[in-house]
Amino acid sequence: MTHSMAHSPALESRPTLVLADLFADTRLRSALLVAGGAALTGLAAQVAFPVPGSPVPVTGQTFAALVVGSSLGMRRGVLSMLLYLAAGMVGVPWFAEGSSGAGMPTLGYIIGFVVAAAAVGALARRGADRSPLTMAGAMLVGSLLIYAVALPYLAFSLHIGLSQAFDIGMRDYLLGDVLKVAIAAGCMPAIWQLIQRKH
Repeated sequence: MTHSMAHSPALESRPTLVLADLFADTRLRSALLVAGGAALTGLAAQVAFPVPGSPVPVTGQTFAALVVGSSLGMRRGVLSMLLYLAAGMVGVPWFAEGSSGAGMPTLGYIIGFVVAAAAVGALARRGADRSPLTMAGAMLVGSLLIYAVALPYLAFSLHIGLSQAFDIGMRDYLLGDVLKVAIAAGCMPAIWQLIQRKH
């Protein structure tokens, strides 16, 4: 018997599904999604543009990390970002611009990805990825959490004050953050709508 997605128990009686739940029906597939999320973030990190006067380039990795958290949910999202962080720290060259290691002042952003993935994943588990407004809110929360970790780390690493860390590590990136939020707010609900149409 065929049911439409609109009446699917998987999506209607259990609105807490995230996208990964539709595919990760085995531990192997779940592990592959975790690894894939880390690889996607590493790939997005190579889309990088230096910012004069700042050690923080504009990259695609922040957007990727937040989308990974939303798509995989809190547990898988955190594992994915921990894998990205740990592998990069031990030498995998998939941080921004092909860098790796544990000594860079921008490492706080990547640590922040773990925290943000947990928050965004938890919100997606509550249905935040189903509408543009709630998805935008989830992305905003995730972005703020990244900065909450990154700016103190940046200040400590460079021996500067938080206000200067804000100037070189956040202020010039806010417009890009708004764009990332807008893209995610449009894309994630659209993906769910596409899935609904196909079922």
